[in-house]
Amino acid sequence: MGNDIFLALHIPEHITEVLRMLPKATGQTIYMTVVSTFFACVLGLPLGVWLYYASPTGLKPQIVSYNALSRIVNLFRSFPFIILMIVLMPLSRLIIHTSIGPTAVIIPLSIAAAPFVARIVEPALAEVNGGVVLAARAMGSTDFQIIYKVLLPEALPALVSGLTLTMINIIGYSAMAGAIGGEGLGDLAIRYGYYRFRLDVTIGAVIVILGLVELVQALGDFANRRLLAKR
Repeated sequence: MGNDIFLALHIPEHITEVLRMLPKATGQTIYMTVVSTFFACVLGLPLGVWLYYASPTGLKPQIVSYNALSRIVNLFRSFPFIILMIVLMPLSRLIIHTSIGPTAVIIPLSIAAAPFVARIVEPALAEVNGGVVLAARAMGSTDFQIIYKVLLPEALPALVSGLTLTMINIIGYSAMAGAIGGEGLGDLAIRYGYYRFRLDVTIGAVIVILGLVELVQALGDFANRRLLAKR
């Protein structure tokens, strides 16, 4: 059926071949991005909250633990993703019994993005007006209530902007993961495009990646504007 449509539209064969490969690769990239973003937030949000909580300007400064955790977060943030993915291959193999494919890549993607999320959460909470925190304390709120009911809702627009950047970063990471068996658009561009000297395949994959980035940015900007308008 698909071939008949391509023939009816008089689309050249080399272009129809690219169009047939793109949907599956795009679906794999979206799957990796969405699931990895979820787990990165599960790991990074509590980490970022603790960094703010224990920071010198936080609710309960704990300088020693803050400095130690901050250095660990910086270490993982600066670690090259390709090397991190290779290092974490045994972990992927242990958890899902394989180190290749979109699902296996989710583990290193999530771990690589979690410190990025933490660094977004920490300043977002720190930028909340201190008067709001003082008012909550005057009403007898606990530290947990201040974080859950005051700081996180007030910082939500900044957190949404940070989540948008996280998803864009993960799209880039997933493309790099294609170089070592991650599949998706990166694998399509490298294995079917670069290695086989098919410039059209590489260009097609790059165009879709750029389209995904633009879509994520547009959705993030829209959500941010809606949140700011409700204030």
